[in-house]
Amino acid sequence: MFHLDFRDRRPLHEQIKEQVKKLIITGVLQPEEQIPSVRDLAHMLAVNPNTIQRAYKELEAEGYIYSIRAKGNFVARRDPGVHNSRREELLKELEHNVAELMYLREPLERVLETVRAVYKKGGLNDD
Repeated sequence: MFHLDFRDRRPLHEQIKEQVKKLIITGVLQPEEQIPSVRDLAHMLAVNPNTIQRAYKELEAEGYIYSIRAKGNFVARRDPGVHNSRREELLKELEHNVAELMYLREPLERVLETVRAVYKKGGLNDD
């Protein structure tokens, strides 16, 4: 489920964070599902628990998970009505990428097809 590349230049907590995020985005981890405890995951990956704690703290700040004291960490529900700073950040990145694609003369239809394919793959349609 998790794999760390010790030759990767990214810090370990970022690798863990990205892997948990990918499991959430792809639906492997469902909303309200409990994720491995800090201690269990630290033991499984043979890393310091502080590394896992840091990854979980950042995921919580981005709205992907939430924690309940003495219960653990859980996948957060996706609520489009709630303001989410990470969503705003991603929209700004998308705007920047679309502007660069436009500069590179990528046809609008191809950009839209790509976005639709990602939505369809994730189970969301724009219709």
